[in-house]
Amino acid sequence: MKISIITVVFNAVKTIADTIESVNAQTHSNIEYIVVDGGSTDGTQEIIARNKSDISKFVTGPDNGIYDAMNKGLGLATGEIIGFLNSDDVYANRCVLGQVADTIARNDLDALFGDVEIITAKAASLDRSLRTYRGKRFRPERIAWGWMPAHPALFLHRRVYDHFGSFRTDYRIAGDFELVARIFYGGTLTYQYLPEVLVRMRSGGVSTGGWRNTLLLNQEVLRACRENGIRTNMLKILSKYPAKLMEFIHL
Repeated sequence: MKISIITVVFNAVKTIADTIESVNAQTHSNIEYIVVDGGSTDGTQEIIARNKSDISKFVTGPDNGIYDAMNKGLGLATGEIIGFLNSDDVYANRCVLGQVADTIARNDLDALFGDVEIITAKAASLDRSLRTYRGKRFRPERIAWGWMPAHPALFLHRRVYDHFGSFRTDYRIAGDFELVARIFYGGTLTYQYLPEVLVRMRSGGVSTGGWRNTLLLNQEVLRACRENGIRTNMLKILSKYPAKLMEFIHL
């Protein structure tokens, strides 16, 4: 199966080369790699240009936020499976996309997700784990508590986007959660959890960028639930944080 991987980037000169190399190193033979740049001015575009042979499609220019940029990538994607890899993330090993494609094809899945290992942004080694976001905690009935699969480790069949649509651009920080709420709630998707780390993510992204972002994130999670007919409240959403603290315990 053909996999389209989309990387949205803006001024990520220190990390974009690692991300491109991670996709290029995958053993799966049928990968379409799409890079959407928001008009970087820090040298990111020069790195992309040096690696243009490893990139299937590249577009650059202003956008209306991260989810508008992601939608641009979706518009270019032609694969049967679609995934997103952030511009400061890497795949955990060379076989990730092959395993994803084989599992989705063998089981005719709508969705597949795994774990994400989060490392400190300043770590010298990508192998130094801060915590692990475990996808096993997610089930559709837990959306009301604010749970979702980690977006970089979530792969969807194209038919899911064809049926449910793309990202809503009126969300600033929780558009990926809103999409998960929209597609998973109701229990119609066939999905599987792979109990292993698929992606290594540097900390410090928009969803982990301090208390103001955390406040906005939870406000948008509450809104996403209500707009998709999921009954919840802020106390319910905040109740997930003790369980998230357990992610810092390496078992």
